[in-house]
Amino acid sequence: MDYIPAFASPIFVGVTVAVFGFLFYAASRGFDGRKNPMILLACTFLALLLVTALLAHRGFFQDFVSKPPRLMIFVIPTFLVMIRLLVYGRSRAVLMKMPVTTLTYIHIVRIPVELCLWWLYRVGLVAQEMTFEGANFDIIAGISAPFAGVFLVGKKNSHRWAAIGWHLICLGLVLNIVIRAVALTPYFYDGSGSELQNLAVFEFPFVWLPTFVVPAVIFSHLTALLVLFKKTE
Repeated sequence: MDYIPAFASPIFVGVTVAVFGFLFYAASRGFDGRKNPMILLACTFLALLLVTALLAHRGFFQDFVSKPPRLMIFVIPTFLVMIRLLVYGRSRAVLMKMPVTTLTYIHIVRIPVELCLWWLYRVGLVAQEMTFEGANFDIIAGISAPFAGVFLVGKKNSHRWAAIGWHLICLGLVLNIVIRAVALTPYFYDGSGSELQNLAVFEFPFVWLPTFVVPAVIFSHLTALLVLFKKTE
C-alpha cells in the first residue's frame, strides 16, 4: 500500500502498542502482579498480533469469497472470549480489580485511530462514512477520555453515575462505527450508499483494528461498567 501516507502505518502500530500497554497494566492490577497469568496473557496478545500480521502480509484476509469470512475467524472468537471473561465468576473477580482510571484513559487512543481512518479515506481505502467527516463520531470519546479520567473516575474526583453515563455513550459511539464498518466490508457491501468500501482492515497493520484494538476498546468499556455498577450497589 505505497499510496498510504508514510506516517499512517507507524502511528497505527504505536496505537496498537499503547492499547497492549494499557490492557497489560490493567490486567496486572487484576491479577495482583502474579507472573504466570501475566506471561500467559502477554503471549496470547503477541501471538494474536503476530499471526494476524503475517496473514495480512500474505493477503490471507483479501479472499472475500471463502466461507466463513476469513477476518471473522479471528474477530468472532475474540468477542466470545471477551464475553466469557465478563460472565464467568472467577474471571469477573479479576476484572473487578482492574483500575477504572486505566480503563478510561485507554480511550485516548481513539484520537489517532480516527486520524488514521481519515487518512485512509483520503486515499480511497475507507468510506467517508467511517470518518469524522461522515457518520463516525468516535473521536469525541478520545478527546473526552482524559477529562473523564481526571474528573469522573480520578481519585480526587469520583462521580460514578456520570462515569457510567460517559462509558455508555462512548460504547454506543464505537458500536455505531463497528456496525457501519462491517456493513461496508466486501463481505456484506450491497453497492448502495457509499461508493467506497472498508478495505484497509484487510491489510497490515490496520488488520489489528478489528482483531485487537476495537475488541480492547469495547472490553474496556464493559469492564469499567462492571466495576462502576458493582460499586453503586
